[in-house]
Amino acid sequence: QVQLVESGGGLVQAGGSLRLSCAASGRTLSSYVMGWFRQAPGKEREFVAAINWSGSSPYYTDSVKGRFTISRDNAKNTVYLQMNSLKPEDTGVYYCAAGKNFPSFGSWGQGTQVTVSS
Repeated sequence: QVQLVESGGGLVQAGGSLRLSCAASGRTLSSYVMGWFRQAPGKEREFVAAINWSGSSPYYTDSVKGRFTISRDNAKNTVYLQMNSLKPEDTGVYYCAAGKNFPSFGSWGQGTQVTVSS
């Protein structure tokens, strides 16, 4: 089992940027598909972005395309989510996840809060 710890969340004004990080321990991330999910208050958790083991095939939900970028540094066992042009509807708890095959993710972090004010 891989342990995941997210960081980088916070409060930002609409139009601003944040960079989330997800640090892994216990296992090397190089063989895992990595993903970011988010959960807004009163809503179900939703998929945001995913990236394959080599980083060559990022995948995004439509609402964040062109604004968010997922990347990974396997040498640092870390995955990132660069979020630009943030909107109030991006507010939520953001979770990092790891899995052997998309869309199955078996390991989850504890989440980091992102709040975008209008």
